[in-house]
Amino acid sequence: MQPRISRWAPTYVLRSYPLFGVCIMALMTGTVAAQTTTPTDGDAPTAASSMVTVGMTPGGTEYGLWGPTGNRPAPVLFVLAGTIDGTLGSPYFRQCGNELAADGFLSVSIDIPCHGTQTRPGQPSGLGGWSARAAHGDDFVAESNARLSQVLTHLIETRVADPERIAVCGTSRGGYLAIQFAAHDARVTCAAAFAPVTDLAALREFREVADRPLVKKLSLLNQAERLAGRPVWIVIGDRDERVGTHHAVTLAEKLTAAAREKGRTSGVELLVKPEPRGHTTPAGSSQLAANWIRKSVPAGK
Repeated sequence: MQPRISRWAPTYVLRSYPLFGVCIMALMTGTVAAQTTTPTDGDAPTAASSMVTVGMTPGGTEYGLWGPTGNRPAPVLFVLAGTIDGTLGSPYFRQCGNELAADGFLSVSIDIPCHGTQTRPGQPSGLGGWSARAAHGDDFVAESNARLSQVLTHLIETRVADPERIAVCGTSRGGYLAIQFAAHDARVTCAAAFAPVTDLAALREFREVADRPLVKKLSLLNQAERLAGRPVWIVIGDRDERVGTHHAVTLAEKLTAAAREKGRTSGVELLVKPEPRGHTTPAGSSQLAANWIRKSVPAGK
């Protein structure tokens, strides 16, 4: 497919890809509208396809865009899960980006560490790559944050993004990176995480390196002070043994305690929902997250 020159960046390429398929509200009852859900450890292909626009920052960071574009800066939702294509090309991994597109939100993604273009020669991909890098003291979270901030700066400077209306969301490992990014970059108004990793040491890939200093440092509990009082939304199933439901509860409690210590109103909202399938996004979560982001992100001028 031929490159397309766009008004806001030097080069963009359109791609067509297959789609893949504390305030604690514990064990909520009632039914929710059906939503396609797929465990995040595997991609379930469907027959549909979607267009993803890919660009590059002046500093060399590749990123993808999905959703409406116009002649004025738009609200932006960073969406993190795996690769640009697997995230923005998937209704499941786009999560609330699907609903927020109707409000003019532009979904943005990057290849997260050890996925796609960020897989290093001689190292495993995915969470195994994270573990290998952490074992050698290589802070992949800092690298991810730096690339995300570079993309955000570029989108603001090129008047693609409205700097007052920036949100981030992510699924599983992407939810972990989404919260880390919100803690790192104060320009991010709010963060929504779907069945997120909160403590790397809880993952089987980190079993042999759980005591390494960097693994302990990268626990989201250590970001509580930076996130105290800021809007953070988390949803997780009540039987998620992959990332640990109780770890998400602990994080929410830590964020509330940090806000209280600083004399601020807690901005965290945690939903623990009945979910017999284990590690997946509970049905109806993306709509709930979209409604929460609409309330958290200021209206456009």
